Amino acid sequence: MNKPLLSIRHLSVGYDQREVLQDVSLTIHRNEFLGVIGPNGGGKTTFVRTLLGLISPTNGALSFYDEKGELTKQRPVMGYLPQYNEIDRSFPISVAEVIQSGLPTSLSSVQRKAKIQEILSMMGLAAMGKRQINDLSGGELQRALLGRALACSPELLILDEPGTYIDQHYKSVLFDILEKVSATCAILLVSHDIGTIMSRVGGVICINKSVHVHPVSEVDESILTQYFGCSIDLLGHGHLPHRVLREHNK
Repeated sequence: MNKPLLSIRHLSVGYDQREVLQDVSLTIHRNEFLGVIGPNGGGKTTFVRTLLGLISPTNGALSFYDEKGELTKQRPVMGYLPQYNEIDRSFPISVAEVIQSGLPTSLSSVQRKAKIQEILSMMGLAAMGKRQINDLSGGELQRALLGRALACSPELLILDEPGTYIDQHYKSVLFDILEKVSATCAILLVSHDIGTIMSRVGGVICINKSVHVHPVSEVDESILTQYFGCSIDLLGHGHLPHRVLREHNK
């Protein structure tokens, strides 16, 4: 097992006099690739915002570890890819400028140019640095935004529904890139698409106010029903059911 990156112990989070997460305990290790699933309103967004330091817990604590596995007060460097529908495509910015906006301010101008070119190449966008984002396809824009999230050389990369609004080809390209990235940092991938989760990640964090971590092999229809009340609240492939649109009995 890789060294720990951060641990959460008996953490609870709430606001507006409502408890959203309750008694959460788990450890995220370096280079671990984890999926995050759960029903709408179950606390996935609150969990992510807490990890990013945007929300303070009401109880419990987060602990952080350095590369040697020793406790440190320094929060890990984190990269974040928001949901696609949160991006304003009309904003006048080029692909290279999107990536540049994620770079650490400590880099020299020479280092910044080199890093931008490195990430453009990694994302398969080497010839698109000067293009405006409103000229990109959905998959190209997602890769540009992923490049921005990676520009800070994160120790933890958090992705919120990265496969939404892009076609199957670009989704496959995106996740092939993520598999390579997982060699350099830990990844948390929030998704409703259980089929993608199962085929790509090493473990699954199930969130519905409480949090449970499972190896991929344990997550089946019975697990989904146990934690979420209804297994078809979530998308799935293979032996797992897809979401249905009509009302049904749980």
